Amino acid sequence: MDFRKAFDLVDHNLLFTKLSKYNIPNFILLWFASYLTNRQQRVRVNSSVSTFKNLKGAMPQGSWLGPLAYLVGLLIDDLSTGCPLHKYVDDTTLSELVQPKQLDTHILTYLADLLTWAAHNGMEINTSKTKEMVLGRLVNTNLPLPNIALQTVERVTTYKLLGVHIDSTLSWSTHIEHIIKKATTRLYFLKQLKRDGLPNSHLLHFYITVIRPVLEYCAPVWHYALTKAQSESLEAVQKRAIHITHNLTRGMPYSSMLLYVNLDSLAARREDISRRFFRDIMDPASCLHSLLPAPRSTAITSKLRSSQILPKVYTRTKRYCSFIQYGLNHYQ
Repeated sequence: MDFRKAFDLVDHNLLFTKLSKYNIPNFILLWFASYLTNRQQRVRVNSSVSTFKNLKGAMPQGSWLGPLAYLVGLLIDDLSTGCPLHKYVDDTTLSELVQPKQLDTHILTYLADLLTWAAHNGMEINTSKTKEMVLGRLVNTNLPLPNIALQTVERVTTYKLLGVHIDSTLSWSTHIEHIIKKATTRLYFLKQLKRDGLPNSHLLHFYITVIRPVLEYCAPVWHYALTKAQSESLEAVQKRAIHITHNLTRGMPYSSMLLYVNLDSLAARREDISRRFFRDIMDPASCLHSLLPAPRSTAITSKLRSSQILPKVYTRTKRYCSFIQYGLNHYQ
């Protein structure tokens, strides 16, 4: 679901009405009201500026308080439907598990509940940017298409959600192709810096801070499911970057190149990132801890020489494996 101009349509009166239910001290609410009210803006083109205009609503973008107030005041407690919701500031995803043999779906009802909430809260749905995707064996079935304001929601096979490309076939090919293309584009700037005479250490720092994060974004989500060919394609980008930064001979083995520039392979880094992330999830204070299965009985584990706290989880095919399952089987 995409909310049209989500931060621009926030009603301040409605926001403070909801915030007052959180038992926030009155002096903090007054301070926040002072922050939001009587704000002005104007447009500048070269040396010409328009007159100031008073803002009657909206949240200041580029601030810490803007997304926080939007999330707390408008989404967490208010927005609810009959299905699981996945919310990140103004990005909201509705999900439903449908049995292939029954095809009993209630997504239209859930969507109607969301539209009712949006109307009561002065929010608008951008139909052109709202998409539906069917995963698994249901792809070949004739499920009804949702409608918003008499416009049919487009059903897609891939969708970019919070920077990660999700495929209806549960393959990561689209995402890997995208991040390789994006990182390769940034190699051009690395070459330009090389031509301008930057030292090798600065060029390597540019790769580490600007290019490598593209290749590792949300790595725990997709690392476990990569094919050997996809992993090698990612390593090839790092190999090209090292050639640019240090002018190494083409025949040098990749492992020797990594030792020379003191870098780890991307596969090793992803494995380490995934392991640390899973161990963070095992902390009961983690917001994702509820995704883990119940721990095994201490009456059993205490009698074993080496045992895992959480049980392993298996799936019939690798396609339906998840990071949680992979972590349970490899990182305990």
